[in-house]
Amino acid sequence: MENTYFHLWQTALWGAFCFSGAVVLATDTARPVAPAEIPKQLTLADARRLAFANNWDLLAAKSDIDMATAQKIIAREFPNPALSLSSMKLNVDGHPSSTRAGNGFWERSYDNVLAVNQLFEIGGKRSSRRASAAASYAGARGRLLDVKRLLDLAATRAYIAAVQAESDAQILRQSSQSLRQEAQIAQTRLQAGDIAKTDRNQIEIAAERFELDARSAETTATTLRVALETLLGSTHPTGDWVAVDTLETLTNVAVPADETAPPEPRPDLAAAEAGLKRAEADLQLQRALRIPDPTVQLMYEHEPPDQPNTVGLGFSFPLPLWNRNQGGIRSAKASFAQADNAVRKVKAQIASEIESARLGYQDARNRWQRYRDEIRPRSEEVRKTVSFAYEKGGAALLDLLTAERNDNEVRLATAQSAADTALAAAALKAALNVPEEGSEGESATSGKAGDFKR
Repeated sequence: MENTYFHLWQTALWGAFCFSGAVVLATDTARPVAPAEIPKQLTLADARRLAFANNWDLLAAKSDIDMATAQKIIAREFPNPALSLSSMKLNVDGHPSSTRAGNGFWERSYDNVLAVNQLFEIGGKRSSRRASAAASYAGARGRLLDVKRLLDLAATRAYIAAVQAESDAQILRQSSQSLRQEAQIAQTRLQAGDIAKTDRNQIEIAAERFELDARSAETTATTLRVALETLLGSTHPTGDWVAVDTLETLTNVAVPADETAPPEPRPDLAAAEAGLKRAEADLQLQRALRIPDPTVQLMYEHEPPDQPNTVGLGFSFPLPLWNRNQGGIRSAKASFAQADNAVRKVKAQIASEIESARLGYQDARNRWQRYRDEIRPRSEEVRKTVSFAYEKGGAALLDLLTAERNDNEVRLATAQSAADTALAAAALKAALNVPEEGSEGESATSGKAGDFKR
């Protein structure tokens, strides 16, 4: 017997060790293997891929899936039986308890009772609990997918903002270089006696101001790159990478033109509907709790010498006299009404987001096309004309500086409108729950290379 118990304990300890090892391995597998490594040449598709693999919020949402899975396992389990052992009729006044069979513990006239109690859930409690756990799992999955949808949008916005800041810095550097060239022309005219020294100095001051603005824009671009690296899960962001995609390629993306509703239910709506199903299952559970659960008892009794071996069967349940679980039912009804209102609210928000995103995209797209096709070429033509006229002495310094500033502002506004279009397109696709496509192919086949550059 002792060997048998030892073997059972050994088996149980070994099983517990194996189970704990499996839990540790599963936990380690869920963690990222290494910090995110940002490539030196980063595309939007790479940024999204890294965000999906290493973002902290997304990893936390994945943990919610594990917890919901654990709740499903718990809901499937039956109540454990209760084992009880009792000895009664123990003499404490010195009278002997021995019987004709002997004076051993098992032969004495003690009343030893071994009982097993098993609770049985009735009234649909277990099925309601399982339905609630299944709805909780569906809600956790919906929230995970919604976090991924919002993360996709956030990564796209951060990438576009970094690209726009770098584009602004490049435009300001080009404006500064253009004025430096004008300053050389002014130096030639100064030596010829055509202009005063103050004219050349004003041009150089304007060029230096553009250089300072370019440095500020470069700092902003680096800060935005660092922010994107943090979003991608990098533990040591430096901003030392170059965006492969340009504003032109990011603007020319396929956007659903006629869809007014998501082709598939959005994950936030799916999560809200799962919450409603869970509230309904919880309400059914609270109503079922009014029905008392019976407990069946199986007993073995040993009381020598008259009743050495007897068995018994018992049955018990609580009497629902004072507590009919009215408070739990009322609370569950309020939760159900709240979940129903949440579903209605999410549906209204989805419709509002889609319409607002569509209007914003149409406005941004129209502005971008006008800047690109009309305003930007005319501004470039005016700048070149005034520059040529100033070189030949046919234009005043004020005209030159005004043309340079206007052209710089127009090119910055063109870049801003392109970024707004790309952002609006991403917002519309997120509202419609349309996944982003890889940008590698787009960058090679679409976009105009000279929209911002001279």
